[in-house]
Amino acid sequence: MKTKLIWVSALIVMWGFAACNSSENKDTNDSTADTAVMSVDSASDAQDEDTEFLTEAASGGMMEVELGQLAANKAVSAYVKNFAKMMVDDHTKANNELKSLAAQKGITLPAMLMEKHQKMVNDLTTKIGKEFDKEYMNMMVDDHKKDIDAFEKAADKGNDADIKAFAAKTLPTLKRHLQMAEQTEKKTDKM
Repeated sequence: MKTKLIWVSALIVMWGFAACNSSENKDTNDSTADTAVMSVDSASDAQDEDTEFLTEAASGGMMEVELGQLAANKAVSAYVKNFAKMMVDDHTKANNELKSLAAQKGITLPAMLMEKHQKMVNDLTTKIGKEFDKEYMNMMVDDHKKDIDAFEKAADKGNDADIKAFAAKTLPTLKRHLQMAEQTEKKTDKM
């Protein structure tokens, strides 16, 4: 009888130990699953940030080209027309590189301007003469300041190495555009 009691006690202890280990394994598995979910969420957030940057850059680049074409036809100042030509040339090139990068990453870019960019085009379309030149150059200064901030952030803190490299490569051109826009804006203020 004592022997049976010892065996039953031993089985109960072993069963309790097995149950505890099972619970610990379950907790470990749950923790591992939670970590995996967090990793997926982080990767998804990182991809969303990259997609948002490329989408914004694509729409902004298309706007630069469209405004440049508009300025080439409507501007009265030769300085503004020359600046506009540079915008069309440089942003067309950057837009093509951006499209290629987005395709490589499986990111679909917008075919049309974002609402805020379309509004800028619509607002400028109503201007004529010197008013057009001043407003266009003012937009170019403001827009390039915002672009530089966004591209610096993407180059420094971006998630994808190729997107970071694109942003870093494009920054010197944007900075040159800003400098030229500021100079051209000063010339239009004197008109």
